[in-house]
Amino acid sequence: MRIEAGEAELAASTAEVAVIGVRACISAHSASYVLYDGKDAYTLSDQEAPEKFAGQKVTVVGALDANTKTIKVESITAAN
Repeated sequence: MRIEAGEAELAASTAEVAVIGVRACISAHSASYVLYDGKDAYTLSDQEAPEKFAGQKVTVVGALDANTKTIKVESITAAN
């Protein structure tokens, strides 16, 4: 049991470090949050809402401008 608890704590710590890394990279490089579908990256019109989901899988609802590959964000939620 103690080993499993330690592994769970390590996994949480690793995930937290990944989030911090994503936020630091966005800030340091004046980059934008994007939605990556495994093939293409789409810039999100709202750059504040995605910050709390940095490094996580999400569901984005909005309208896609195919010419600019930008999603006009209506909502962002954690993926199931």
